[in-house]
Amino acid sequence: MLQIYTSLLTLGWMVFSHPFYISLTEIRQNPNSKKLEVATKIFWDDLEVGLSNSFDEKVDFLNPENSEKLEEHIDRYLHQQIQFWIEGKEVSWSLLGYEVEEDAAWFYLESEPVQFSGKFKVKNSVLMEDFSTQQNIIHIYEGNSRSPRSMLLTKGNEWDEISLK
Repeated sequence: MLQIYTSLLTLGWMVFSHPFYISLTEIRQNPNSKKLEVATKIFWDDLEVGLSNSFDEKVDFLNPENSEKLEEHIDRYLHQQIQFWIEGKEVSWSLLGYEVEEDAAWFYLESEPVQFSGKFKVKNSVLMEDFSTQQNIIHIYEGNSRSPRSMLLTKGNEWDEISLK
């Protein structure tokens, strides 16, 4: 009986100590400017790994030696990993900034004005090269809807497409 309890405790410890890798992206269109407003939440310690691997140098996200260089790396990294297309035409976007929230950071992106209808394709491969179990959740809000249409992107399935109204 003691052996069963020991096995269960060991299994429980392994399950709870194993980290999960996830990001969340919310996409909305501003009704006035017609620009896509994108907010992406990423665990900053995981992002340190991704940035370090991408730029072959150690990254300290919370206390960078050079904050301008960090922002430049973040911008380049996110542009490589996150892309959008409407009706087959790539949508360009800019990184507006970011804010740290406990164990994660929110990154704010804004597109050029677009017609948010037809086939909408999203690629989000953030951290997929660094963590094989990385999952990137995408919520797309159409018009005034409070209920998003969602995608779950994983390694090998880094993009998906939906039809907008």
